[in-house]
Amino acid sequence: MTESVTVAIIGAGPAGLAAAARAAAVGLPHLLLEASPTIAATVAGYPRGKLVMTEPASLPLRSSLGFSAATREEVLESWGRELATIGAKVRTNARVLGVCRQNGSFLLTLAGGDQLVAEQVIVAIGRQGDLRRLELDGAGSPLVQYGVEDPSQHVGEMIVVVGAGDSAVETALSLAPHNRVLLLNRHEEFASCGEANLRRLGDALAAGALEVRRCSTATAITHDGCDPFPVALVVDSPNGVERIACNRVIVRIGSLPASTSLQRLGIKFPDLEGGALPRISDWFESSVPGLYIIGALAGYPLIKQALNQGYEVIEHIRGQPLPPADEDLLRNKLAPVEGIDSVAAGIDFLYQRQPLLKSLNLVQLRGLLRDSDIRRRDTGDVIFRRNDFSNSFFFILTGAVSIHVQYPDGKRAEFALGPGEFFGEIGLLSGRRRTGTAIAGANCVLMETPQRSMLKLLDSAPDVQRQLDEVALKRALASCFGTALADEQVIELVKGAEERDFATGEPLFHQGDTANGLYWIRRGSVTISHRINDKDVVAAYLAAGNYVGEMALISGQPRSATVRAAAPTETVLLQASHFHAMIDRNPGVRKDLTTRYFAGLQAISASKEGGNSALVEFLVARGGGEATDMLLIDYERCIRCDNCERACALVHEGVSLLDRRAGQTFGSIHVPASCRHCEHPKCMKDCPPDAIRRSPQGEIYISDTCIGCGNCREHCPYGVIQMGTPQPDRRPSLLDVLLGRKPAINGAAIGATTKAMKCDMCIGLLGGAACVRECPTGAARRIGPSEFHVLAGM
Repeated sequence: MTESVTVAIIGAGPAGLAAAARAAAVGLPHLLLEASPTIAATVAGYPRGKLVMTEPASLPLRSSLGFSAATREEVLESWGRELATIGAKVRTNARVLGVCRQNGSFLLTLAGGDQLVAEQVIVAIGRQGDLRRLELDGAGSPLVQYGVEDPSQHVGEMIVVVGAGDSAVETALSLAPHNRVLLLNRHEEFASCGEANLRRLGDALAAGALEVRRCSTATAITHDGCDPFPVALVVDSPNGVERIACNRVIVRIGSLPASTSLQRLGIKFPDLEGGALPRISDWFESSVPGLYIIGALAGYPLIKQALNQGYEVIEHIRGQPLPPADEDLLRNKLAPVEGIDSVAAGIDFLYQRQPLLKSLNLVQLRGLLRDSDIRRRDTGDVIFRRNDFSNSFFFILTGAVSIHVQYPDGKRAEFALGPGEFFGEIGLLSGRRRTGTAIAGANCVLMETPQRSMLKLLDSAPDVQRQLDEVALKRALASCFGTALADEQVIELVKGAEERDFATGEPLFHQGDTANGLYWIRRGSVTISHRINDKDVVAAYLAAGNYVGEMALISGQPRSATVRAAAPTETVLLQASHFHAMIDRNPGVRKDLTTRYFAGLQAISASKEGGNSALVEFLVARGGGEATDMLLIDYERCIRCDNCERACALVHEGVSLLDRRAGQTFGSIHVPASCRHCEHPKCMKDCPPDAIRRSPQGEIYISDTCIGCGNCREHCPYGVIQMGTPQPDRRPSLLDVLLGRKPAINGAAIGATTKAMKCDMCIGLLGGAACVRECPTGAARRIGPSEFHVLAGM
């Protein structure tokens, strides 16, 4: 049997349903084809009782179908009722086997032999056809699942949920009330999770309803048959290799678009990798005229966005195009760019002037623009300073920016960047301090994108990730070697470069190994140790942005040290042959590296004679490796006056956030109980009201929005966060000073709010941290890991 319609819609998810509903509402002949037995199969697959969110809140809804926050069951019942009322033509159990162009129309062949002729075809099949699966030993077990139909079927179990997106978070939250749930995220941030779900996750963590393990990657699944936990997930985590015993593992790590079948239709992709999305026009038309792509397959939209697309594509097909729902929002965003009088002109401007964005389809680019801010900067404005902790990413739209860097040997350099270029990639990729100072030039207009939005984009745009990594590596190499290598030399150096990731404690190489190349540390950190009297003694620490392994390459001798990951670490390995070719062509680089080589030999000699190797190892083991600002007290100088504690109390509403007596001591160096202001603060990650912040200068502080949940105290590995009620009028009295007494943190008074309190390094106070400033003997000082080598001078 052959039918004819104006529009054939493939896929009955939110986007396809909205298209069918709009077509029915305006009397456009149509047929919606769904391969499964039910409409909205993805939503129907949500756990029972799951709340369906209406994000993004700032985006207006356009749809002939109603949509508001409600349970899965309520949403499905409402859509079914409205579709029947409006007269939408829907056929389930109708799998489309093929689509081909025929005499200006499309011929669709269905399973069972039926055919359909359509003037236009809308593809709304989503991305759920090919679920991403764990490619691990043991992952084929029936105890490894890829969804949960009914959370109430699981009670009293230990369940590990793997993933970091909305589906993973929602699955974990739905199981948490009646089970012990651990959510495993291989990254630090939940970049692909919606704001509402992030808030719900934060609330659950604050209440202790579930656990989260970050920077942790599953490596294997074992089946020990141990009662009561039949399965164990082996994980590389910041604590090393762990085995998490559980009843089952639920994997929610997303899915890939059905690119193979779409390519057979002639649809073009900007990149042939599995995660790439098809190129579409302003009105969702693919490279095949008359064939439209909407919904998740067009670029990771939420339900509200998919509903809007279904409505808008029908309006376009019937010759009544509407501006997209985010048109006004984007027009306001683009206002600072001179000569841009429409969103279409702005989008074209970004495509033409920003090479990094050329591979994005329109949905992705509009989404990135919605998340970003565009601002004009005055000449001389400091965008960020060297050692700042901001991590936004910047596109230069017009004008210029100068980047001022200081090399390890103390030399300084300035690089000019112009329209079409970007900066801020090192902070984005590593999460570390800024490596240079960025200053605006004339006519400077920048697009600033938050780290979370960029990380989300990189997950869905392989070509952007590849370009970003390449530029970041080239710039890092120029910075590391203290000179600006010619572009062709840098390109030659990075040829054959390999990405290599290491779990905590895993060696990059061992002392005595043959040198295989130079490691650039993209993310994480490493310790450098030497074998002394049959024991590995830590001599140094290197953070992201540095390189390691040059000594063996310069000398031609075996590795002189063992280098291990101090945290989950991402590196790029530059092949030894390319490194030697580079230094052969650059005598200045060879000279600098040779100088560093001999300095390294002296450091090794000093460590073998005792030196401060054991002290560095002691400090790294007590959080120094991830610290940015660690308080140390030299007990050879300290006279135990406790001025440091009293000064802290004077600044912090009568409460000392420093406990000198607590902590541990190595030789004369004491590490008191005081905040380390970590590079990647664990206290900050799970704060429900987002009250813990980092200033651009690096101080970790707690804002007035703290609700006193105590979550930060539980997550701090150093026990330096206290709960109590500040007492502004309880300052140390003269008698307190004379008797050496210090005010204590009081319990909550009537009507007062208990809050978290910790060292904030006296943020905003002239002169810096009061504890250091008021030490009469200079015994107290704050340093970072890069300064551990100067401790001999304390």
